[in-house]
Parts: sequence; C-alpha cells; structure tokens
Amino acid sequence: MAFKDLLVLVDDTAASAARLDLAARLAAQSEAHLTGLYAVSDIMLPGYIEAEIPEELRANRRRSVQEQTARAANHFTDVMRQHGLTDRSEWLSAEGDPTIAAAVRGRYADLIIVGQPDPDRDRDQPIAQPADLLFESGRPLLVVPYAGRFSSIGERVLVGWNGSREAARAIGDAMPLLTRAKRVVVMAANPKPGPRGLGDEPCADIARHLSHHGCKVEATHVATDVVEPGDTLLNTAADEGCDLLVMGAYGRSRLRELVLGGMTRFMLHHMTVPVLMSH
Repeated sequence: MAFKDLLVLVDDTAASAARLDLAARLAAQSEAHLTGLYAVSDIMLPGYIEAEIPEELRANRRRSVQEQTARAANHFTDVMRQHGLTDRSEWLSAEGDPTIAAAVRGRYADLIIVGQPDPDRDRDQPIAQPADLLFESGRPLLVVPYAGRFSSIGERVLVGWNGSREAARAIGDAMPLLTRAKRVVVMAANPKPGPRGLGDEPCADIARHLSHHGCKVEATHVATDVVEPGDTLLNTAADEGCDLLVMGAYGRSRLRELVLGGMTRFMLHHMTVPVLMSH
C-alpha cells in the first residue's frame, strides 16, 4: 500500500519551509494528496486579566493572527504550485493547541509530517510536539530535523531493529518507502543474544521479510559499550549516506524514558536525518 494521504504541519518556525518542501516532494513522488495544517494557539490569560484588555488590543491581535495565517497559506499555495500539487492539496487552519489539532486531523492521514522542536528558537512558540503526537494520533510520524534541508527522502534507508512490537509497526508503516528505496540497511545496536533476543544472526529474519516485499535490503549489527545506541544509529546513517531512519518509538513509558533515558527521547533531541517513527 502506498502513501496516498499526507498531512504536514505548517507553522511560523524557521524550519517550516524546509519541512513543507520535503512534504511536497514526498507527495509528488507518491502521487499523494497533501494537506497543510496551520494551527494558532492564543495566549491563555486568567479571566480577570482578559477582562481588562482593551478591545483595540483584541482587534490588533485578531488582525495579526489573520495576517500570519494568510502569509502561511500563500506560501503553501506557492509550494504546491511549484511541485505540481495544486489539484492534490488542501489548506486547513485551526484555532487551539497545535498538538491536539494535529492529532485529531492526523487520524485521517497515512502519515503526519512534523518538525523537530528547536530548543533554542521554539521554546516560546506553540508548536506541535512529536512526543505527544506519537501517542495521541495513532499514526506514524515523519519527524524532520530543524537544521538542514533534505534533497532526497527514502532513497537510502536505515532501519533500527530490536525485535520489538514498535519496531515491527514502524517497518510496516514505512513499507511504501522501503519498497521503493534503492538501498535498505537493517541494523541492530547491541542486540540481545539468546531465544528471547535477536538470535545468532541479528536482523536476518526481518531482512528476509523485507526481501519478500522486493526490498533491496542488507542486515548488520553493532555491539559496543563505548558508543550509545542512538549515536551508533546516527553515525551509521551518516556513514552510509542514508536520507531516512525508520524506528519504533517508546518501547517503555515516557516517564521511564524521562528518568532513565531512551532511544526515542535521544532521537527526538539529536536527529540529523528525517526519522519515521511509530508507536
């Protein structure tokens, strides 16, 4: 099954233009419909303060929001025209929390394309949070790094495999890209031995499964106590020239990841290539 209905989150961050361009290229190569969602969340003030705000200031705020939305919509229209998607695209604007708006609308899409938050620039901006969307939307996410532009997507793919339910789900969700990729590398970082682990040939079984779908797949694994598994994946992606990483997300609770650390949390903070995640 191919991706036929994509949702991209558009916002006022510096990285939004690159994210929209990537989404448009993915929609064009997949012959998919692309919806752009722009959500505006106003500042919530206590009622006693809200009541004291002059009507002129309220009107100025409404006018500012309308102007921001119009600029974003015009840019979306221009990008759709550039990529030949005018007849296969739709613009939506919404009021309220961007994460909630994206989670609700994202349930009607095959894939949600969202940005990695920039901890320096986006701290005070209400933007969609990938960590929350993974749980709330029920859909796979393509998380695009805030730094860089990405000239290709899905030509050379690295799959992080640990035998988990989440990793299997991510591979299934990414299959439209994996079957088209010129090269797929499945890698296990520090695979567990024995019957409850990945066996004597880590990644061999999942590579065989992918080959049955016609994927041009290779299997490898790395065992090291010097480099963190997340760094191992990113280093391999760079060494192999991969333009996409596929992985499962949150194999344990977010609270445990917050306290103990985890692959999902690490990747959301340190990703250097777009990452397709599923929970």
